[in-house]
This record gives sequence, C-alpha cells and structure tokens, in this order.
Amino acid sequence: MCDRCEPKGLLADLFAKAGVAPTSSALVTSMVESEPESRKQPSPRRPKLWELEEKHHCPVIGSCLTLDELKKIARKCGFNGNFGGTRFDPYRLHVEAVSLSCSRNDAAEAMHKLLERKYAIIITRFERVKSDADVLALWKQHLKCGEVADAMWAALTHKAASRDTRNQVYGDVHMHSHQIGAGQAADLRRLEWLQREQTNLGAENARLAEELRQQSLQTDSAKRDLARANEQVAHLAPLLNRVRELESGQAMAAIGRRLLLAETQASRAREAEARIETLEEMVAVLRGDKARLGREMEETAAERDALERLWLEEASSSAPSATTCSGECDTCSTRLQGRCVLCVGGRTPLLPHYRQLAERLGVRLIHHDGGKEEALSRLPDLLNASDAVICPTDCVSHPAYWQLKKHCKQTGKLCVLFKGASISGFTVALAQLASGRVSLSGETIEAPGHG
Repeated sequence: MCDRCEPKGLLADLFAKAGVAPTSSALVTSMVESEPESRKQPSPRRPKLWELEEKHHCPVIGSCLTLDELKKIARKCGFNGNFGGTRFDPYRLHVEAVSLSCSRNDAAEAMHKLLERKYAIIITRFERVKSDADVLALWKQHLKCGEVADAMWAALTHKAASRDTRNQVYGDVHMHSHQIGAGQAADLRRLEWLQREQTNLGAENARLAEELRQQSLQTDSAKRDLARANEQVAHLAPLLNRVRELESGQAMAAIGRRLLLAETQASRAREAEARIETLEEMVAVLRGDKARLGREMEETAAERDALERLWLEEASSSAPSATTCSGECDTCSTRLQGRCVLCVGGRTPLLPHYRQLAERLGVRLIHHDGGKEEALSRLPDLLNASDAVICPTDCVSHPAYWQLKKHCKQTGKLCVLFKGASISGFTVALAQLASGRVSLSGETIEAPGHG
C-alpha cells in the first residue's frame, strides 16, 4: 500500500501544477475528507472510481493497472509522476494517480474507463449475483484461486456491495500481500539448501573422478605385469620340451626348479588377470555412479532454477515499483495465471502443497489420482475442462497414462510428463509449462504462441 498520509499536500501540488490557487486550505481539506453517501451504503448503480473510499484507491491503482497503462493515461491527461523533476519515478506516478482518482476529473475518468474495459468479463460474472452476501462469497472464491486484481475491482464496484463487504475485500488484499512475503521466505530457504546440495554433489563427483583415475592407473600397471608374465611363459615353453629329452637326474632337478618357477610366475599372471577383471568391474561401477550423480546434479540444478525463478517473480510482484511482467518472457510464470491445469497422478498427501504452489502462480489446479481410487470415467471430463496437463509418470496407472497421452496428442493440448512426484519435481513441471516447452513421448513441443 502506498503512503496516503499527506493527501492534502498532493492535491495542493496538483492545483499548483494546474495553475489554480485555492482560496484557503479548507477547500483542499474538504475535497479530501468529504465522503459521498454512495460510499457508505449499497447504491442502486455501480459506483465510479472516484466514488470509492480513499483507502481503496491505492490497491485498485497499484494492482489493477500496470505501469505502462498509467504512463499512457499520464501522457494523455498531463501528469508524469516526477513532480517537476527530470528522473521518472514510478512511485510518484502511482501516488499522483491515486490522488487524482479521489475526485472526478479527466484522469480519474480515463482510469475508470480502462478498468471497466479491462475487466469487463469478470464484472459481468459478478453482476450475476444480486445480494451483498453473494458478492462477498464470490470474492472469496476468486481470492482462493489467486485471482485478486480483477475480482477486487468487480467486488468494490458492485452495486449490491455494502461498505462492510468492501472493507473485507480491502483487508483480504492487504493480508494476501503478507502471505506472499512469507511464501517468498520459505522459497529462499529452499533455494539456499539446493545451492549447498549442489556444492556437496560437485565435491563428491570430483572425489569419484579422482578415484576412477587412480583405479585406471592400477589397471594399466596390472596389464603391464600380465604382458611380462605372458612373455616369460612363452620363453619357458621350449624348456618344457627339453625336460622330456633329458635323462640326467641333475639336469632334471634343475629343470624342475625352473619349471616350478615358471608355474609360480604363470600363477601370478593368472592372479594379475583376475585382478584386472575385478578392477575393470569396479571401474564400470564407478562410471555408473558418476553418470547417476551427473543426472542428479542436472535434476537438482533444474529444481534450483525453477524455485529461483518462482522466488524472483514473487519478489518482483510484491515490490511497489516493479514493472508488471506481460507474461511473454520465457522464464516467468505469469503466462499460467488464470489457466486451469490438470494434475493426473502424484502423491495424494502432497496434493495440498501442489495446490498451494499453483495458487501462488495464479493457476487453478484440478486433480485426478490416476486410477488409484477415482474412476477413470471422470478423466475425460477433467481433460476437456483443463488448459494444460502435467503427470508424474512414476506415480500413475497405465490406463490413465495412455488415456491422457492420447487426448493431448489428438487435441494438441500442452502436456508435461516428468519423473518424481515430489514438490520440487512439480515445481519444475510448472516451470516447463510456463516456458512453453513441453515434452510428450520424448519429443520437445513448442507451445502455441511461444518464441
């Protein structure tokens, strides 16, 4: 929420910029402190922007209008947000827009028309309810799904909404910002843990590489020993033939000693060969461990990058001066906001965490357990109702897997198939879905409109 403690001074600045000199401070005070009766109780018509309570203007301007939209209105209506300075200040632009929205003027009317046009669909949805209680209930539904900005404008300007209901909406938006901050702290701790884990895995990988190098050196040495032993055996073969020809006992004894020595060397050669085979098996195991650690490092890095992007996006979305992302970049998750994503399979105990993560991204998550307890006959309806599908392939039944895969191929619907039903794996899947690059049957598919 912006600092609205000095509205009198802001209005005085606006009068000065417009070339109007109020006759007394009472004129400014009366414009700021007066409150039309239409703000206090339900009206037979929808209130205008300038007819809302002053405290409601800050969240409406800050959450419902982007910085680029405010710039366009500012250029059209003659205010710029720098109060005579040369450097553009987004906060000043926000404060001036909030101040102008307190009374009817060209800027307030322009902002009101833009809000009505921008949120026409949600306004129509809210107009279907007629009572104050129904307005509040519908607001709670949208708040639970993370649809805050559009539903806030529709609820605050509903003709059946009472002052208590509008204050409840204001309070919910205020607390929602605190909850987002708490979620960012948890994600930051997870990111730090992943960075430490990556460092540890890197050290383990280096240790295994050194061990593999030492084993390779030992293998080469054993091979050289075996070659020398084979050469000695080859030289001793003619001596064995000569033994059969000799009749002298002394010569036979000498030859016997040499034969015994040769047999000993041959035995050592066989032992060396067996040792080589053992070392080669150990090398194969170490190479397998190295490959596994490499895959784990890649998966850990992917989880870290997904959580880091989520943290950065939530951090930027909570900053008052941050420029609102249009959702066209490859690394942000705003392209998922307001979309319906179906998760087929996964671990049922983790479902509340799946939903909490999806809500922070503005995603409406629906779930089917993949045939464990729920009937597969419900799956086609859920597939048709969703905008995209994600599925942990190691935690879903085969019939459900083939059914969703066939549906997504036939309809061209976005689908991410991934291994691992953990929260971090779910985060990576949502990040891939948000980037527009999805995987189906081992092929990378560009999402429509991506690039």
